[in-house]
Amino acid sequence: MTAAPSAATVSRQSAPEPAGPPGTPAPREGGPARASRRRKARTGWLFASPALLTIAAVTVFPVLFSVLLSFADIRLEYGGFRIESLTGDHYAAVLGSPEWRQALFFTFGFTVVTVVLELVLGTLAALVLDRLGAARGWVLAVLLLPWALINVVAAQLWGYLYNGTYGGLTWLFGQLLGQQPDILGQPASAMGAMVVVDVWKTTPFVAIVVLAGLMLIPGDVYEAAEIDGANAWTTFWKVTLPQLRPIMAIAVLFRILQAFGIFDLPFVLTQGGPGTATQSLAILGYKTLFQNLEIGRGAAVATTTAVIVIGCCLLFLRLFKAQADEGGRG
Repeated sequence: MTAAPSAATVSRQSAPEPAGPPGTPAPREGGPARASRRRKARTGWLFASPALLTIAAVTVFPVLFSVLLSFADIRLEYGGFRIESLTGDHYAAVLGSPEWRQALFFTFGFTVVTVVLELVLGTLAALVLDRLGAARGWVLAVLLLPWALINVVAAQLWGYLYNGTYGGLTWLFGQLLGQQPDILGQPASAMGAMVVVDVWKTTPFVAIVVLAGLMLIPGDVYEAAEIDGANAWTTFWKVTLPQLRPIMAIAVLFRILQAFGIFDLPFVLTQGGPGTATQSLAILGYKTLFQNLEIGRGAAVATTTAVIVIGCCLLFLRLFKAQADEGGRG
């Protein structure tokens, strides 16, 4: 007769095997599981291939073709053009052009000023909207009207207001100053007028994004700050603003991309004038490529603009990551 196993024996048999030391690789899964994962991956790629091919056709190929044109010596012919050779002279001509430097200065200044103003005003508007009750929906609807307008339509409307003959703002300034100014005819006032239009149109976008971030902040965070005796100002700087940093970074990133590629607003209001005072890099590329028919140089303007935008975005993301890591360690 076989004796029943002792309690110690049962305990040893049912106890799990001890795990290996830290850093020991986990045992590999069997062949069927790996084959199933590969089959699912192939199915996923199969379903995603139409979208990937569409993106490559409408995004990747034009970008690569533009880069190729920027290095090409092109001869225009009847019915098209012909690439004769590859050269880097287009970049040397663009980077050494005073017109390109002026366009870069205007575009960079316009981007910095508008993004900062829109971030501050949009955050203030979001804080006010967050405090509203039943009226929030109506206020949001009114706030979204400028942002919903097409850029060309908004620029044309403000062009009527800035008009030197019958513009409403021109008449108002004439009543206040005793003389009607030529708002779009002077470099400083023309640049200021464009900043006003862009801030008026795009601040609602930043406000909506920041409002979404405010609504995601847990209420117990504010309760803890209130228990600690923090006032409204301290709560905003120590609680609200750190919680909003990720969402504000997204808003700023989108605005940098949009503002640096500004084309329709200065094109409709001033055509880049007076002179070249409000000529952005996008307008410079348009005039070089489509008006002067300098295909290689126009492509070089577009490529350098894209490189500058990517560099600015990567720098901003790196600075934001460094601040986030420092805040996390704090």
